[in-house]
Amino acid sequence: MIRRPLRPLARILKARERGENPDAIERENLRLRHEENRDRARSRAEGRLLVLGGFFFLAFGAIGLKMGGMAGAPAEEPRASASGNPIIAQRADITDRKGRILATNLDTYALYAQPPQMVDPVRSAAELVRIFPELDEQELLEDFTGPRKFMWIRKQISPEQRQAVHDIGDPGLLFGPREMRIYPNGPIAAHILGGASYGREGVSSAEVIGVAGVERRFDAYLRDPANEGAPLRLSLDLTVQSAVEEVLLGGMNLLNARGAAGVLMEAKTGEIVAMASLPDFDPNNRPRPLTKGSPADSPLFNRMVQGVYELGSVFKIFAVAQGLEMGLIQPSTMIDTKGPMTWGRFRIRDFHDYGPQLSATDVIVESSNIGTSRIALMFGAEKQREFLGELGMLEPTAVEMIEAPTGKPLLPAQWSEISTMTISYGHGLSVTPLHLAAGYATLANGGLKVTPTLLHKANRAPGERVVSEQTAAATRAMLRAVVSRGTASLGDVEGYEVGGKTGTADKPKENGGGYYKDKVISTFAGMFPATDPKYVFVVTFDEPVETTGSIPRRTAGWTAVPVAAEMIRRTAPLLGLRPQVEGAPYEGISLAAN
Repeated sequence: MIRRPLRPLARILKARERGENPDAIERENLRLRHEENRDRARSRAEGRLLVLGGFFFLAFGAIGLKMGGMAGAPAEEPRASASGNPIIAQRADITDRKGRILATNLDTYALYAQPPQMVDPVRSAAELVRIFPELDEQELLEDFTGPRKFMWIRKQISPEQRQAVHDIGDPGLLFGPREMRIYPNGPIAAHILGGASYGREGVSSAEVIGVAGVERRFDAYLRDPANEGAPLRLSLDLTVQSAVEEVLLGGMNLLNARGAAGVLMEAKTGEIVAMASLPDFDPNNRPRPLTKGSPADSPLFNRMVQGVYELGSVFKIFAVAQGLEMGLIQPSTMIDTKGPMTWGRFRIRDFHDYGPQLSATDVIVESSNIGTSRIALMFGAEKQREFLGELGMLEPTAVEMIEAPTGKPLLPAQWSEISTMTISYGHGLSVTPLHLAAGYATLANGGLKVTPTLLHKANRAPGERVVSEQTAAATRAMLRAVVSRGTASLGDVEGYEVGGKTGTADKPKENGGGYYKDKVISTFAGMFPATDPKYVFVVTFDEPVETTGSIPRRTAGWTAVPVAAEMIRRTAPLLGLRPQVEGAPYEGISLAAN
């Protein structure tokens, strides 16, 4: 830029020639220079304001577009992201087949202390003991005044207890949010649900993990966020389950039994509608396992899934079914029942003398040990073992419970000819009552193998065929005859055509020295309606005694059968089964005109 001189020499000389004041020229040039500088500064400021205005316009336009987009988007809760491996607290519900809650979550709090922040540890310890009487005041005071910087006081507290602790007012007593697993129905289905506890714990959350039953078996599913909280739907019917447990408990008390177990299962699908083991427990306050004594004495012990027993004469129908399937006998085939039957030093006897012969049907109806032994000898040990294996009697059940693998059948060390005979009438092979229910379901549904399940509508493929439909139909007719004119006559429920088989097995002594004379396992297994079974059931009692008569009675016909009949009476209407009442005869009835 070329600056204009304030006193140009040429103009100064001309001004002097004309007699003008040369200083006026300097003042004019100075004024012009100031005006140029002012115009230049104004132009520069206007340009800057224009650029700044453009930036503000773009920024407010972007903010407006973002706000418009947020206003038009669907509502969504904000999600906090955190590094590392966070504790997953949310756990899905468990429901029955109709969606009724069996296990759910409740928001609560844990109570912990930071002793360095406590103002009055002596008063706080005394107040906490007043709120939680199970705490020890001296131990609390030692922890509060010792070197500890953190300690849990209670893992779960109620809202009332939280308010009481809050009223203490000590800043060293703090609360952490917790998700508490609760079972609103108390002990109903306790063995199936199992229970839950805390795993990893933090101040702001805790990991709820399953410890038994389906809670443990499906722990990964229940904790998987990918399922978006979808509940685990079981095959149980809560109303039916409650009725079954109530009837079983009444029977156990009436019979002075050591324990009881029962199951009600769909014959075609294997879905378990109700399953109970007594004594039971409340999963909201799960007891500790026993450290000594027999596991069967613990309420945690699941007799239906873990209890392995010789179940007695309920096994006889399998021997007859195998004989029918192999074409060795027909329902009317006469079987030698003269006794006692001798094999080496062993003697096989019947409960009563049934005469020299019984038909195959009457072998089941009268429950002849000798008759089933002779049928078993027709096919032998190898075929018997193969057939029972096809029924699933030689391996643990595949029911979806963590305890299922522990219910492993006890097989004879050597499957000899005498083993074949005793197994045919339910001794020498120990299985769980659930094994028995699955075997009866196979006969009830036409001969297809049934695998018990606790999942509703599992969409599983049909099982392999074990026996023909003809064989299955013949065995169902035999089981119906047991109830209509045999050892289970007290199980005949009018309108529901019950079929089943009784079994009374002497209990083996714990030290392996033979059997008790006055302790039995009594069982009644069957199906209804017998001509087209919808459900199978098993009811079993440990050491029952029926004392209403002049002498104590322990056989299944007097113990398990009446209880099973009451169970059917109570549950069949709940299952939607209408009783089939036979019409009155027409003789003696005349039509009357209106």
